[in-house]
Amino acid sequence: MNSHLRIIIVEDSEDDTLLTLRELRRGGYTLNYVRVDTSVAMQSALSQHSWDIVIADYSMPAFSALEALKIVQSQKLDLPFIIISGTIGEDTAVAAMKAGAHDYLIKGNLTRLVPAVERELREAQERHKRHSAEQALQLAQQQIHEQAALLDVATDAISVQDFENNLLFWSKGAERLYGWEAAEILGKSAIETLYDAKDVPQFKTMLAMLAREGKWQGELHQVTKDGKDIIVESRWTLMRDEAGNPKSILNVSTDVTEKKQLQAQFLRAQRLESVGTLASGIAHDFNNILTPILAVAQLLPLKFTNLDENTQQLLKILEDSAKRGADLVKQILSFTRRGVEESCAVFQPSHLILDIARVAQRTFPKSITTQTNIIPDLWTIFADATQIHQVLLNLVVNARDAMPDGGRLEISAFNTWVDENYARLHMDAKVGAYIVITISDTGTGISQSIIDRIFDPFFTTKEVGKGTGLGLSSAIGIIKNHKGFLNVNSELGKGSTFKIYLPSSKVSEPEVKGETSLRNGNGELILVVDDETAICEITKTTLLNHNYRVLTANDGIEALALYTQCKNDINLVLIDLMMPCMDGHTTILTLQRINPQVQIIAMSGLISNSSNTYNRSLNFQEVLPKPFTTEALVSVIQKVLNPNICQ
Repeated sequence: MNSHLRIIIVEDSEDDTLLTLRELRRGGYTLNYVRVDTSVAMQSALSQHSWDIVIADYSMPAFSALEALKIVQSQKLDLPFIIISGTIGEDTAVAAMKAGAHDYLIKGNLTRLVPAVERELREAQERHKRHSAEQALQLAQQQIHEQAALLDVATDAISVQDFENNLLFWSKGAERLYGWEAAEILGKSAIETLYDAKDVPQFKTMLAMLAREGKWQGELHQVTKDGKDIIVESRWTLMRDEAGNPKSILNVSTDVTEKKQLQAQFLRAQRLESVGTLASGIAHDFNNILTPILAVAQLLPLKFTNLDENTQQLLKILEDSAKRGADLVKQILSFTRRGVEESCAVFQPSHLILDIARVAQRTFPKSITTQTNIIPDLWTIFADATQIHQVLLNLVVNARDAMPDGGRLEISAFNTWVDENYARLHMDAKVGAYIVITISDTGTGISQSIIDRIFDPFFTTKEVGKGTGLGLSSAIGIIKNHKGFLNVNSELGKGSTFKIYLPSSKVSEPEVKGETSLRNGNGELILVVDDETAICEITKTTLLNHNYRVLTANDGIEALALYTQCKNDINLVLIDLMMPCMDGHTTILTLQRINPQVQIIAMSGLISNSSNTYNRSLNFQEVLPKPFTTEALVSVIQKVLNPNICQ
C-alpha cells in the first residue's frame, strides 16, 4: 500500500536525483525529500526530521554511501539504507551489505527501485514491531523481577496455594516467619504443614467464606517448622484467571504473636488495677473494724488478771483472728500501688531462699524432694525481706499442692541482664541487672485455658476451704511494687516453673541495727482523733494503761477546738487521715498553722509503716497503719516523743 514517503537522497547529481524521484512517484509515493552530498548536510538532515528511508549514491567526490551509512549507524537509527551506483561490482556490493546496507541497485535499472523500497519498508516495520515486542517483554520481565524483589524484602509472609491446598509460591518473608525454605515446602499441603489438627475445621470454614465473598481476614493459630505456636493476622484473596474463574488463593500473613502476648499482659494488669482500686476502697473501713477488736483482745487480759484459762484462750483466739484479718487486708492491698511496703533494705537473698528450702524440707511430705541451686556470687537487691519471703513461701506451697503424689521441688537463683529485646516483650521489664529466683515443680501443671487468670485475686483451683485465691495475686503485686516482674511456664502433667525477676542494686549489705525497747510514758498528753468512736475509746484505754493522758475527738473540727484550748499541754496528736467533714489532711495543715512545732502521727489503713509519701506532703513525724497492736502503738509514740532514747 503506497503512501507518503520521507526520504534522504545522498547524491551529488541533480539529474540522478530527479530520475530517482520520478521512479518513486511512478510507484505511487508522495514524497518529502532532502538531497545531501556532505557529511555535515547528512547529520543536519537526520537531526531536524524523522525519515523513512535513505537512498545513497555509492561514490561521490566529497562523500560516499558508506560514510552516510556510518552516520546513520552512529545515531542508532533503524533506517532502510539502499545504495545506487552505476559502476558497483559484486564484491563491492557484498562488502556494502556486510557494512549494514539493506540493498543495492544499478542506476541503469531503476525499475527495481520501487519494489526494493516497499520490501525494505515492510522489513523495517517488522523490525520495529519485533523491537517493540522485545522492549515490552524486557519491561515485563523487569517488573516481574522488581515485584519478586519487593515480595522477598516484605516482612509479611506471602504465599499462594491451589484449591487442593498445595503451596505454589513461598516468599522470603514466609521463609523467615515459618522457617521453611521455598524448596522444602512448595508442593506440600498448607493444612498439613502450617496448622495443628485441631485448627483444620476453622480452615475449612475460612475456605467456604472465601468462596462466597472472594476474601477473608482474621487471626490464625499456626505452627512453624520447629513446632513453635504463633499467631498471625492473615488476609486471603481469591485469585482469578482472565476468564474470571477462580485459579488460586493469595495469602498475606503478619506475625502478631508478640503483640498478643503484650495485650494479654496489659489486660491482666488492668484487671489487677481494677480489683486493687476496689480493695483499697474498702480497706480503710475494714481496718477500722479490726483495730478495736485487736486492741480489746490485747487489753482485756491486762484489765482482768483473774480470767480463767478458757477465757484467756478465747481472747487469744480473738487476737489471732484479728491479726489474720489484718494480714488478709495487707495481702489484698499488696497488689495495688497503695499497698507498697517501703521498709526496704539492701540484702543478699541467698539466706532467705535457703530458709524457704529448709521449711519445705522439714514440713513437706517425704515424697517431695527439695533441691537448691544458688550461684555463690548472687547479687544484692533493695527489697522488703518479709514480703519477698511471703512471695517465695506462697510459690513453694503452691508447688507442694501441685504434687499430691510426690515429685521434685527445685529452687534456684542466678544473676542476669535484661536487654532491650527482652524488655520489649514484657510490660514490666526494664533494661538492667536482675536476680532471677526460679521455683520449679514436677506436679500437675496448669491448663493454658486458665494460666492468664491465676494471678487474679480470689481465683483458685483448690477445693473450698483450702485456698483464698490471694497467694499469687499478692505475690505478683509485691513483685511489681519492687519494680520486678514474673514469668510462668507450665504444661499439664509436666509441672510448672515460676521465674521471679527482681532488680539488683549490686551493692553490699548494710549493717543491721538493733531493735528499740518498749517503754511506758511519763504522763504526756495525747490527742486521739478518729471518726470511729470504738477506735478512740480503745486507743485511749491502751494509752492510759501505759501512763499517758488522753483527749479524744471524732472529727477534725472537734480536734482543732480541743487543740486550740490545750495546745500548750498537748504533746502529740494521733490522727486518722480519712474522716468525714474535715479530713485528716486539712486538719493536719490547720494544726501546723496553729503550731508549726506540733508533733503528729498519722493513722490509716492505706499507708505503710515506712511510707514517706504523706510525710513529704504533710510533714508529720510518723505513720501508724491500721489495725495496730499495742506494741506498735506505744513504740511509734515513744519514737516521736523520745527520739534520742529510741535511736
